[in-house]
Amino acid sequence: MVIPFLKKVYGDSMRKVLHVGPDTCSVVSKLLKEKETEAWGATYDIEDAEVSCKSLVRKGIVRVSDIKFPLPYRPKSFSLVIVSDALDYLSPKYLNKILPELTRVAFDGLVIFRGYPGHQRAKLAELSKFGRRDVSFVKAKMWSSSWWVRFFVQSSLEENNGASKKFEQAASKGYHPACQVFHLKPYH
Repeated sequence: MVIPFLKKVYGDSMRKVLHVGPDTCSVVSKLLKEKETEAWGATYDIEDAEVSCKSLVRKGIVRVSDIKFPLPYRPKSFSLVIVSDALDYLSPKYLNKILPELTRVAFDGLVIFRGYPGHQRAKLAELSKFGRRDVSFVKAKMWSSSWWVRFFVQSSLEENNGASKKFEQAASKGYHPACQVFHLKPYH
């Protein structure tokens, strides 16, 4: 799990965390076990979710929401926002809406994990959540790192090079991501 490596990078910024993505319930459950960490989540579907996930939703810890629309949180509500496997199916039109929204609710930073191995196709039931209804499967957009960097610059989002370097150093001792990892600074 990547949480220990993120703790080495963000330390005290891991006190109040928002996770966004299809594995939110699992990630939030793990974060809640960490001392002095308050965790929240947003996911787009709990139809096939386990009982423990539905319990997190009933308690209001995890919210079911379409990430293409404004998040139901105040600005700077979370010290750190982590997004995994949630942006790969969105068009640039929706990315232009959601990335500023994610940074709006972050105080110290935004971490994006994209290109999660094995999850490169969306199920038919998920397509409407991504604004697609015309095909049975949609391939994830596997844009290069340079595409994402250009996109961040065009969106006035700044990469956090210090956090990126710390993460690379920490991850070199046991975590080898098979996905792209971006650390962004929040808007101030």
